[in-house]
Amino acid sequence: MDLLIAQITTDLRSSDALRQSSALLQALQQCAAGRDVSALARTAATEILSAPSSAVCKRLALDLLRALPLPPDLLDPLLLTSLRSDLSFPDPDVAASSIASFPSLPSHLLPSLLSSAHADIAAALSSPAESLRLAAVTSLSSLLPRDDLALMCSTNPSLMAHATTWWGRLAELALDSADAVSAGAFEALARLFQELEGRRMSRLAGDKLVDGEGALAVRAQWAADAIDFIWSRRNMLIARTMVMPVESFRVTVYPLVHAAKMVASGVVNTLRRIAKPGDTTIADSVESSAEKLVGVSDIVSHLLPFLSSLDPPLVFEVGINMLALADVPGGKPEWASAAIIAILTLWDRQEFSSMRETIVRAVVTNLHLLDLGMQVSLFKRLLQMVRNLRAESDRMHALACICRTALCVDLFAKESVRRGQKPVPGTDVISLFEDVRVKEDLNSVTSKNLFREELVASLVESCFQLSLPLPELKNSGTESRVIGALAYGTGYGALNWTEPALDVVEVCRPCVLWDCNGRTYAIDCYLKLLVRLCHIYDTRGGVKTIKAGASQDQILNETRLRNLQLQLIRDLREIHTPRISSRLIWAISEHFDLEGLDPLLADDPEDPLNIIISNMHKILFNTDSSATTSNRIQDVQAVLICAQRLGARNARAGQLLSKELEEFRASTSADSVTKHQSRYVLQVIKYVTNHPDNRWVGVGDATGDYPFSHHTLTVQFSEASAAQDRKLEGLVHKAIRELWRPNPSQLTLLQTKGIGALHKEHPKACTLTGSSDPCYIEAYHLADPTDGRITLHLKSGHPCWPFWSTVLYGWLLSHCSAPSESCFPGSSPK
Repeated sequence: MDLLIAQITTDLRSSDALRQSSALLQALQQCAAGRDVSALARTAATEILSAPSSAVCKRLALDLLRALPLPPDLLDPLLLTSLRSDLSFPDPDVAASSIASFPSLPSHLLPSLLSSAHADIAAALSSPAESLRLAAVTSLSSLLPRDDLALMCSTNPSLMAHATTWWGRLAELALDSADAVSAGAFEALARLFQELEGRRMSRLAGDKLVDGEGALAVRAQWAADAIDFIWSRRNMLIARTMVMPVESFRVTVYPLVHAAKMVASGVVNTLRRIAKPGDTTIADSVESSAEKLVGVSDIVSHLLPFLSSLDPPLVFEVGINMLALADVPGGKPEWASAAIIAILTLWDRQEFSSMRETIVRAVVTNLHLLDLGMQVSLFKRLLQMVRNLRAESDRMHALACICRTALCVDLFAKESVRRGQKPVPGTDVISLFEDVRVKEDLNSVTSKNLFREELVASLVESCFQLSLPLPELKNSGTESRVIGALAYGTGYGALNWTEPALDVVEVCRPCVLWDCNGRTYAIDCYLKLLVRLCHIYDTRGGVKTIKAGASQDQILNETRLRNLQLQLIRDLREIHTPRISSRLIWAISEHFDLEGLDPLLADDPEDPLNIIISNMHKILFNTDSSATTSNRIQDVQAVLICAQRLGARNARAGQLLSKELEEFRASTSADSVTKHQSRYVLQVIKYVTNHPDNRWVGVGDATGDYPFSHHTLTVQFSEASAAQDRKLEGLVHKAIRELWRPNPSQLTLLQTKGIGALHKEHPKACTLTGSSDPCYIEAYHLADPTDGRITLHLKSGHPCWPFWSTVLYGWLLSHCSAPSESCFPGSSPK
């Protein structure tokens, strides 16, 4: 290799253009083969670029330098002068190669080079040679959106003026007669919009930069100017794109749609204010709503024929952008329907099979744009599509979107009926489970499909989100439509969310019979919602009457809940998993109306109280269960607490339970702890039975709590099923939180809180120290709000660490509550 490099170096130093070009071609071949030829960089720069050479040699030398990592000692004024002088080379291809080298230069060299070459760059953008215009457009489209250049423009007014001029020229080149140049200009505008909209920190410069207030203002000004140009010349741009080749048409879609969306939604005025903060002369757009709507409709009419294209990427690009236009003020459901139907046709296209996750995400995210009938008709098909997705996070996001839309449709339809409109069939939540496969999964006891657990968990967690206050409406768009529909559906009362929740607990009732190989998260979610509803409607007091002031809807809902409780009590006999039996007994016994039972059926085995107590007996005396089906300590504890509360509420229950507990205390199934607890429970029941008038306040009041939720600290789980439960819980909570309570975008934060919103918080150290001679322990934890991470640092000076670890564990639970606590009622702290 050394001999080859020496031979190439000798040829480069010769004055023969043919030998030089052959040597450069050989160096490029070696570079393409992955061999290190960086030793040739200085020779090529000094012998070819800095010296008089032929056009072919200069182009090859520039190509070689772009392909090689440039050493710092090579970036001297001589090389920059060579690049600068080659911009005015008579051969436009050499000038094109020179300007194409600019993006590979380090940041600190760009301001002086770009300022000195401003006239040549402007000339290149207006050159009659298509290759030079294309090279200038491609180079600037890679250079101008970079973070480092935006930062430099914010502190260099001269460079800012030049860059603004170049952006204006790039926008004009979207109308260039050459298809390649026009497509490159459209691509440059799209990159500018995406950098500002997505707030993605580019890595084109190789630097990790953080935008400041000035850099954001610079980008906002460029984007606002580009949007004004596109909107004012939209008809000409539409006509230009119609004569472009189909393979180039796709890059023209996003800039047109984004500009129309920014104007129609009024965001362009916000960009102007960010670009010039404090400027009171900036006025809102004077265009009428009708003119905006006509402009948006023109762009939709332009894009609509391409939904039937034979090119799947083009269909998807057009469909996604039409959905964006359907979401602006004045957007029509017909636009969304056409786009979603076109996107769904790609599901079975073989060449688009790897993008199925993207198809589903695009459809479910925009479900709210459709009319009710279309949404309902899509539910069944979407569930089957989601079932076939491979990535769990994609399934969770899709299920969260579908469940939120289903609840939104249900609330909206019920409120419309209350207001006298005609009911739309299939708009209730139960319609989600009308599909044959979903229904079979739901009613199967031993199905191994995880999808049914994901569906039930997502639906229940979505119901809990309905019970929380809706987020404040500060902007228009996707969230405003969903929140508006939910507010419309819950307009007449805060408890209207309980109606779709009642549908959910009724249709998901078979889940308590599932055998999930030890997994309980989906069933826990279901029982937690059941307990919440029973507490809200106070089912302990029985079904209220009109004389007691109850409304017809309340009477109907309480009757449905009581019938559901009776059905669940009958289902207790079919549950063969003690872990689920104890939890179901807790959920029912806490809120069941014992006083409403018929005393004449006290000896009937079908009496609900007799069924409950017989199943409690099975759990207390069960010693054969494996670890995956029973956590015996927890099961027995739950049953004993249920026995105490049941016995304190009802005399007959107290009598029957006293007999069971006496028998349990005398058996070998009870250990010393449970024997003492049984004795305590018996004393409580005996006291309440003998002193009914002296019962202390709150002895048996229901709290609506479901105590079986697990802590979600990162610990080693002793069972695989418990780890799977926590994994599923994390995925569901993350998807629900991102959908219902999304973090505001940085652009929104800047509008509301200023530039300080971009500053990251430093980790905070909280110290906990406990010491005693000769035993001491020191601990502190570092809470990083950026990463959501807690690091616990411990130092123990004595073997009594297990005791202190318990103390610290409790301290962490009490001081480190998860940010999701407000989003998921009843969830455990992290």
